[in-house]
Amino acid sequence: MSRPITLASGQFGDMSLEALCSLAESIGYEGLELATHAHFNVQRALDEKGYVEYVQATLREHHLSCYAISAHLTGQCVGDVWDPRLDNFAPSALSGQPDKIREWAVEEMKRTAKAAHLMGVQVITCFTGSPLWAWWYSYPQTTKEMIEEGYQRIYDLWSPIFDVFDEYGIKFALEVHPTEIAFDYYTTEALLDTFSRRPTLGINYDPSHLVWQGVNELTYLRDFSDRIYHVHIKDVKMNQNERAGILGSHLEFGDTRRKWNFVSVGHGDVDFDGIIRELNQMGYEGPLSVEWEDSGMERETGARESYEYIRKMNFSPSGIAFDAALKTE
Repeated sequence: MSRPITLASGQFGDMSLEALCSLAESIGYEGLELATHAHFNVQRALDEKGYVEYVQATLREHHLSCYAISAHLTGQCVGDVWDPRLDNFAPSALSGQPDKIREWAVEEMKRTAKAAHLMGVQVITCFTGSPLWAWWYSYPQTTKEMIEEGYQRIYDLWSPIFDVFDEYGIKFALEVHPTEIAFDYYTTEALLDTFSRRPTLGINYDPSHLVWQGVNELTYLRDFSDRIYHVHIKDVKMNQNERAGILGSHLEFGDTRRKWNFVSVGHGDVDFDGIIRELNQMGYEGPLSVEWEDSGMERETGARESYEYIRKMNFSPSGIAFDAALKTE
């Protein structure tokens, strides 16, 4: 199949761009999804002559391409309600200043669209943050008006950003994910409706976040097929522990007592065969971006295994019906 297999760079932020490119090339990856907190500096891209050319040349040297820029940490700061954890996602000079962090994030997202344009990249994968996440369990009771105000807040914050995305021809691919305004099927519908199905706004499809919630990953993919702007290849394993609940019990990722854990591709319960068949049916030819997140497996082993698994799974649709030869005329 023509779909390139790429590697999300965010989980390799301790490596230089050159070292990561060398590793990705040695495994067989065809590109990188470059994270702005790790391997693609937006400020340098806009202000430093030759920086974009350096990134592009480094990729070419290793026979790699960049199909998407990841700005997840910046996007989280746009729509989130501040707590001290958010300070880790913004410049240190803004720590403890919620309004300044949000102002920075809004402008940084606009700059990221321009930087992606300079790179020749047309998709930014991202989070939005959410003013509603703390209210996901309706106790104390959450009113309908509170929910509507939360979606309106996201609309007001992100619409000016999307205007800049449109100016540069960039698509926004939201990773539907807990802590985001859209975290499952119905919240995705509500978000798209809030923006009147604005074409700028689409989905970075990551099945791992759906499966542990009990959302069917194939139904979701089929129903939102026209909004799939990018695909993350990430797996999740549901563990057989009668003591554990899906909310995680404040146990760290990788702890085998958890009800579920993110695992290297092929070690979990995501139906990748079904996903590839759905992608074939909808005609998706964009990248399959492996996002390695497995605290129980050595990182390079996980990156290699994940690549090999999805490479074999990345088959093309049939050009002929299996029963075509049975016809008598």
